[in-house]
Amino acid sequence: MSLDLPQPLQCVDGALRRASDERSYPITNPATGAEIGTAPDATATDVDAAIGAARRAFDNTDWSSAHQFRVHCLRQLHRALVERGADMRELTTAEAGAPAFLTSGPQYDAPVEALSWTTELAAEYAWWTDLGTAEPMGIPTSRAVHREAVGVVAAITPWNFPNQINLAKIGPALAAGNTVVLKPAPDTPWVAAELGRIVLEETDIPPGVVNVVTPRDNDVASQLISDPRIDLVSFTGSTATGRAVMAGASTTLKKVFLELGGKSAALVLDDADLPSAVGAAAFGVSVHAGQGCALTTRLVVPRARYDEAVQVAASTMAKIGAGDPLDPGTVCGPVISAVQRDRVLGYLQLAAEEGGRFATGGGVPADKDRGFWIEPTVIAGLDNASRVAREEIFGPVLVVLPHDGDDDAVRIANDSPYGLSGSVDSGSVERARSVAARVRSGTLAINGGVWFNPDAPFGGYKQSGIGREMGVAGFEEYLETKLIAEPA
Repeated sequence: MSLDLPQPLQCVDGALRRASDERSYPITNPATGAEIGTAPDATATDVDAAIGAARRAFDNTDWSSAHQFRVHCLRQLHRALVERGADMRELTTAEAGAPAFLTSGPQYDAPVEALSWTTELAAEYAWWTDLGTAEPMGIPTSRAVHREAVGVVAAITPWNFPNQINLAKIGPALAAGNTVVLKPAPDTPWVAAELGRIVLEETDIPPGVVNVVTPRDNDVASQLISDPRIDLVSFTGSTATGRAVMAGASTTLKKVFLELGGKSAALVLDDADLPSAVGAAAFGVSVHAGQGCALTTRLVVPRARYDEAVQVAASTMAKIGAGDPLDPGTVCGPVISAVQRDRVLGYLQLAAEEGGRFATGGGVPADKDRGFWIEPTVIAGLDNASRVAREEIFGPVLVVLPHDGDDDAVRIANDSPYGLSGSVDSGSVERARSVAARVRSGTLAINGGVWFNPDAPFGGYKQSGIGREMGVAGFEEYLETKLIAEPA
């Protein structure tokens, strides 16, 4: 694949820049293992400059209070992203290994439309609310609640759905009046750098409001967490890294938004259409090679129909296979890197050591001698105490677990440090609702319902995170609340 795009550069204080020491690192196509470009390896000096630019833009301009101007700028950005869609979709497939069909949905088109939704929310948002008059301590007082920007936001994003998560952070952050430093994962710096280029070249967003830095080194990136000029850290990634982010931010008591890992359960009750429910779960965990935090990677089925469920899941995932992400029919492409491939293989070895069996898959596809691949895999024969049933694998791996009725299914679902997503399938909607109400998870689907939409808040319970992304709740993560009182 030949990408007709300029090589990525950082966007700092309204200018496109290489790293201050001119160093760079390779960008690899995960389907082929070939180098497709290089990204600036940002230095501490670069990150410091980006933070300083964002701080000045927030403190010394009217960006935070110019609500309609921000709406104008974000409408420009939306139009530009629509117009650049063909290039951005191609880049996303090349850099993230995202199957082409997904770029017309959550890998590109859907987050671009979500930016439009957020922009129009900001256009109509009630920034000021009159609380009326009261007499605290006998003093007639008029009160009003003002909602205003937090300040400078550090947006730290992962590689699995880079456009979706980049835009889900910078969209509401900018709409709310903040300035931003975006730090993408070093596996997918190019789509973020191209976003910065589009902001600079095709919108009226002032210099310093949007900055994009692309360090490969975690120590350099950690400046964004500890620097006192940053007011809020918005992070999506692993739970282990989220703990480190929260600890680092605590030194300055800055606000933190965390969207972290998951080990979500698909609960199939004994009156459900089992082939349909199991097939949907098997398909879902195969999409984008299982690299999604909210995928239901534990399939919990009635014990009496366990063997049938395993067979349906295995048949479904074997038919899906792993294929070229450029092929419009591909569902399961490569994993992002050799590191991630080896991590998943380590879990598959662990599953075998724990006594599990592979109903399908279990390794690298025999026909893939380049790139980073894992066969869609079904693990059977283990219980919820096994590590592969408890830890986030982030690959196309489905663990099938038996349950002994609704109460036991709920117990298994909740017996997890995570609580991000999940599903319930039943022949009775009321029964499914009753079970869903008992699952400790931030997002649940009943009988195939789709929860992903710009107006719907997304986030988790327990170690799956703090706060919500998308929807009004996601927009308000980037706001402070100020009460102003004056004599009536």
